[in-house]
Amino acid sequence: MKPAIAFFDFDGTITTKDTLFEVIRFHKGNGALYTGLALLSPALVMMKLGLISKQKGKDLVLQYFFRNTPIDEFRDKCAAFCRNRLPGLIRENALKEINQHLTKGHRVVVVTASAQEWVKPWCDGVGIECIGTQLEIRNARVTGRIYGVNCNGEEKVRRIRQQYDLPIFGDIYAYGDTNGDRPMLQLATFGFFRKF
Repeated sequence: MKPAIAFFDFDGTITTKDTLFEVIRFHKGNGALYTGLALLSPALVMMKLGLISKQKGKDLVLQYFFRNTPIDEFRDKCAAFCRNRLPGLIRENALKEINQHLTKGHRVVVVTASAQEWVKPWCDGVGIECIGTQLEIRNARVTGRIYGVNCNGEEKVRRIRQQYDLPIFGDIYAYGDTNGDRPMLQLATFGFFRKF
C-alpha cells in the first residue's frame, strides 16, 4: 500500500492571521510596525491593485524591516517567535488534523509563502516538514529580498514536485485558504479549501 502525504498552507489555514506582520511586531514592536506600514502604504496599495507584484511588495516590506539584520540574530528571534508567540495563533482544528495525519503514519508538509525562518522551527517542534519562501542572505546578513520565487500559487506545486516524488504516494491531501493555494489543492486526491 502506498504511503499518504498531506500538504498544508500555513498563513490563514493553520494560523488565524498572516504571520509576516506578527513576526515584524515580535522583532520590532508595535510602534515600529505601524510606522513602517504607514510609510509602506503606497506600495501596499499598489500591490493590492496589481500595479506591482506580490513578490515586489513583500520584498519592500522585508527590506524596510529586516535589511542588514545578521542572519544568526534573525533566526534566533524567529525561533523565539515560534516558541512564544506562534502557539497562540495556531488553529486548534488544524493542529488536530495534522496530528490525525501523523497518527495514521502520513507525511505532513507545510507549504508556505512565509519565510522558512519563522515557520520551520514550529514545524520541527510538531514533527512535520516545511517548504517555505527563502530569503536572500549575503555576508551573513538578511538583504530583505526573496531568494528565487515567492512560494505561492504555481510555485508551491513546482517546489512540491521538486522535493517529492509524488507517484510513490497513494492519497495526497492538501489544505489551503486562498487562491494562491488552489494549484496545490488541484494537485491533491483530496483538496480542502477553508476547512478550518
